[in-house]
Amino acid sequence: MVEISTSLLSVEKDNIMKTIYNLEVAKTSYFHIDVMDGKFVDSFTNQIMEEYSGYVKSVSTIPLDVHLMVKDVKKYIDTYLNYNPNIITFHIEAVKNTDEALELINYIKSNNCRAGIAINPDTDLNKIYKLLPYVHMALIMTVVPGKGGQELIENTLQKIKALREYVDNNKIDLYIEADGGIKLENCDRVKDSGADILVSGTGIIKQENYEDVIKKMKN
Repeated sequence: MVEISTSLLSVEKDNIMKTIYNLEVAKTSYFHIDVMDGKFVDSFTNQIMEEYSGYVKSVSTIPLDVHLMVKDVKKYIDTYLNYNPNIITFHIEAVKNTDEALELINYIKSNNCRAGIAINPDTDLNKIYKLLPYVHMALIMTVVPGKGGQELIENTLQKIKALREYVDNNKIDLYIEADGGIKLENCDRVKDSGADILVSGTGIIKQENYEDVIKKMKN
């Protein structure tokens, strides 16, 4: 069984508290917080994602899964540590080199938070292999980061398979998370590729019965 991290990116502000409650009842595994700075990607979501993180922490026990799509990684790590997330993940494309990435990973972990590394669809997996023994999760983007509601890029499934193979062969203890365009119709293929955690936003939020779709995605 996989875990489901429901992205709150597509939730209207007027509906956020009700949605948080309904998703908790539906047994989402995590609330996925998509933080965008308008620089690393064109969209800017930080303000609303900070608000949503505060709402989640005030009314829910479901853990936060914070995904930073930002250039100034350290600044945003400090911001979201305030919300006591389960994990903070940042992009390999946002740092200069492996040493800088390791510094940030160690900084996150030193603040009693798990650390993850994310990689875009067109970035070679070799860029993150050296980091995998030090992180709790590797996030494979299955769409180009920057906006919700995109279609899953098919060849990213091969990337998930390759990462799964590398992790298993090298006996590395981490989770593989897939993020982008995942919905009920394609989630089995993503799971079969080797993902442990599926991020879904509109694939859940636009459905009438959250509990039904999350249960089916998990199983």
